[in-house]
Amino acid sequence: MSGRVIWHMTMSLDGFIGDRDDGVGWMFLGDGGPSGLGAEVVAGCGAFLCGGRLVEVMGENRPYGGTWTGPILIYTHKDPATNVVPEFTYVSGDIRDVVATGLQAAGSKDLVVTGGAVPRLALEAGLVDEIVLHISPVLLGEGTRFYDSPGVSPTTLKVLTSEGLNFRFAVAR
Repeated sequence: MSGRVIWHMTMSLDGFIGDRDDGVGWMFLGDGGPSGLGAEVVAGCGAFLCGGRLVEVMGENRPYGGTWTGPILIYTHKDPATNVVPEFTYVSGDIRDVVATGLQAAGSKDLVVTGGAVPRLALEAGLVDEIVLHISPVLLGEGTRFYDSPGVSPTTLKVLTSEGLNFRFAVAR
């Protein structure tokens, strides 16, 4: 049985996932510790997929502060040889094929997608099953938006669970 595709993200209260300099240090301000919902996502994660821009921001740091281990796929249009982190697998091509590769790498567990472009492409291709969103109590005013895709039809979500400022949504099909 194949796992789900889960878009897992932390967002500022005003809708940004990166500050004006693509920084994410603000994500760790606030009420502290990970949520139970976040821990569920980490426990169910079989593989992790993000874009090359996130690697530029995070460097060689492993997802979830190193508490999780597994395959990390980096979706890129750039030549992977220009900035290769040996532990990561660089992938390119159609998002459908990339997500299929990620699900295969995840085995029976979930594929977690994160960042700006990669989850948006996967959502617009109809590949995202759930969105798990953590809202950080900070206002950034500018930066990289959580979801920015002018001209697309609205995507309907159903709240599955909420825990304080942490939410799990099902993507309606």
